Amino acid sequence: MAHRDVIAIGTSAGGVEALRALVQGLPAGLPAAVLVVLHMSRDSPSALPAILRRCSALPVSAAADGERIVPGHVYVATPNRHLLLLGDRLRISNGPSENGHRPAVDPLFRSVARSAGPRAIGVVLSGSQADGASGAYDLALRGGLTVIQDPDDALHPSMPRAVSARRTPDHVATAAEMGALLAKLTTVPLPEGLDLDMDPRLDDEVAISDAEARTTDRIPGATPAGFGCPDCGGGLFEVSGAPIPHFRCRIGHAWAPESLLDEQAVATEGALWTALRALEEKAALSRRMADRVYAERYRQTADDADRAILLIRHLLDRIAGRTGQI
Repeated sequence: MAHRDVIAIGTSAGGVEALRALVQGLPAGLPAAVLVVLHMSRDSPSALPAILRRCSALPVSAAADGERIVPGHVYVATPNRHLLLLGDRLRISNGPSENGHRPAVDPLFRSVARSAGPRAIGVVLSGSQADGASGAYDLALRGGLTVIQDPDDALHPSMPRAVSARRTPDHVATAAEMGALLAKLTTVPLPEGLDLDMDPRLDDEVAISDAEARTTDRIPGATPAGFGCPDCGGGLFEVSGAPIPHFRCRIGHAWAPESLLDEQAVATEGALWTALRALEEKAALSRRMADRVYAERYRQTADDADRAILLIRHLLDRIAGRTGQI
């Protein structure tokens, strides 16, 4: 009988520790392939396969384009490339970044949802922001199971909590418990006769992640959002289909609301620092002119600039506080 034979794992900050604990609990001969995405630097080689190899009873390797997946093997995403599952083969793609990352978790989950459907398990571990939440929702709609690391066990709980905000996960476990849980889930036979409708949005979004000549305006239900893309400045479209939508620009850069808010805060902070520098220079120049020509209007200009400086510094403090809470 069919069983769950594809496990997709996504993580970010604090993820190496969580992955080590999870992989250590996976038994030899696991009847499922394991696909792993960890947010990483785009410019540096990844040491993650070597790290996981030291604590795994399963073989671990960097994913290779076109490789056919086999049970009992761990495949790790490579730097600066999305990891996708197309049919039963891996795809290493230079598609547009999602939530500011490549590799990102959402593209993997969506491709696994399309290729494996109810045979899939999506796992979200420690991480900041919300990458993986949208993809986990899509995977659940296709009959896959969703599993999150207990937020109290995660070094950075934002990613697991973002999954819970969209849909109650099927299982919550600590990283140390996760390996045994996943091994058990892969042995449960699937019900016969599952007939799940394919969301037409999945085809377009997976195609965009695979760098095909597909644009967001072709996605069913995508509507202009009126916001700009932090990556390229293009207009964003709101892509519906989940309780909390996500956003894509025309060429495909994608953002969860949480990640978009963080990027907007960074852009706003940069603009405020630029304004602060200009005001500091204006106040200094005005005082210099007032000292030399004793003109009251220069002193007034300096005082006005000082008041604006205090306001901007207050705004910067508030932005810093709010960004830390997102």
